[in-house]
Amino acid sequence: MEFKYFKKIKDYNYGDLIAETEYWLILLAPDQRNLGTCVVALKRLEGDLAELKEEEWLEFSKIVKKLEYALKCAFNSTMFNWGCLMNSSYLKDLPDPHVHWHMIPRYKERVEFAGLIFEDPCFGSSTMKAKGGIRKVAEDVRIKVIKEIKDNLEI
Repeated sequence: MEFKYFKKIKDYNYGDLIAETEYWLILLAPDQRNLGTCVVALKRLEGDLAELKEEEWLEFSKIVKKLEYALKCAFNSTMFNWGCLMNSSYLKDLPDPHVHWHMIPRYKERVEFAGLIFEDPCFGSSTMKAKGGIRKVAEDVRIKVIKEIKDNLEI
């Protein structure tokens, strides 16, 4: 992986690596308000969604199906929100966006995992209405979440 790209992934703190495909990285996001929230980041420097190559789109569509299936199996997710939000890149004087997707599993019922309770208090509406900031979990819990996803992810 080229150095500049690797540095950008680290600087943006997309999360911990779960899996890698030819064109994308799948990472467990730092914010786990919704258990299993992931980031799917393009493995090359590109700041414009419209500039994705056909093969990148095709592979991304396969990741969507496989990742959603894995989260349904692992944590009984009800449905999913996907967003390609690069807004914060434009707060800089010299914007430096990078194509990536946020995958937020949604839960109608509360979930208990690794001794913790996860609830989706704004189920049925946008997670942007959620209050309370981000939810970080301990490293041992993150490792368990990643293992559970990997065990159900056919990539």
